[in-house]
Amino acid sequence: MEASVDQDPFKGAPSFSLKHRLLRALWAIVWKVFASWTPPPLHKWRVFLLNLFGAKVDKTAHVYGSVKIWYPPNLQMEEHSCLAPYVNCYNMAPIVLGKNTIVSQYSYLCAGTHDFSDPKFQLFTKPIFIHDQAWVAADAFVGPGVTIAEGAVVGARAVVFKNVDAWHVVAGNPAKFVKMRVMKNEQ
Repeated sequence: MEASVDQDPFKGAPSFSLKHRLLRALWAIVWKVFASWTPPPLHKWRVFLLNLFGAKVDKTAHVYGSVKIWYPPNLQMEEHSCLAPYVNCYNMAPIVLGKNTIVSQYSYLCAGTHDFSDPKFQLFTKPIFIHDQAWVAADAFVGPGVTIAEGAVVGARAVVFKNVDAWHVVAGNPAKFVKMRVMKNEQ
């Protein structure tokens, strides 16, 4: 993983090395040409491409062609995890999806932001962890440094900037606790 460096973006200074930027450019071309248009059942092909570019994605994971992945080496997906159609995985820092985890369509996982109190508007990054059996519902936003614990649910269109506890259901903007998630076989 390569972190951003202290630069002044207002003067055109890049936050990442030339090597890092070239890998991202090559990745964007490869994904566009060889994956973005592929039909949904070709998950294994898209997983192969991601792993070829440094991701750590289990062979049982599902990644749809319309997904945007900023930097493959910062992506880890465990068994049966899913990035659904049109998810934007802005993984400037690592993003880790646990087993049986779903990130639903149009969700945005954002592992980078800027220090708005810094005159240079410095970029900083923080990893996102989405643990086993968690679900990020449609069109949700998950911000830098957030951990979504095991079994938690982030409701549709929720905005999450704080950690979500295990088996909690959160919703809204900003996301707030709604109720506990109880599995039917446990009742």
